[in-house]
Amino acid sequence: MTAEGLALIAGAVLSLFFGYIPGFKGWFEGLETTYKRLVMAGLLLLVSLAIFGLSCWKVATPYVTCDVTGFWGLAEVFVLALVANQGAFLLTKG
Repeated sequence: MTAEGLALIAGAVLSLFFGYIPGFKGWFEGLETTYKRLVMAGLLLLVSLAIFGLSCWKVATPYVTCDVTGFWGLAEVFVLALVANQGAFLLTKG
């Protein structure tokens, strides 16, 4: 699996998680729109950084390289995660 694939899956899973899991759904729906976006973007940034860190520490398959090129790859992964997250939200909101 690629870093892009992981990011797409993570974005969709987070959207579904906060949209359907009791407790989390209620808490998330109680937030203002701006804070909802910030929470999702922050969590997706953590996912992107985790992919980068695991690749650099050679804990997982090297999804991105540990250099400037890898950093820009990480930025691409982050944007893909945001797109997947918002797409899943729009398709599954009730």
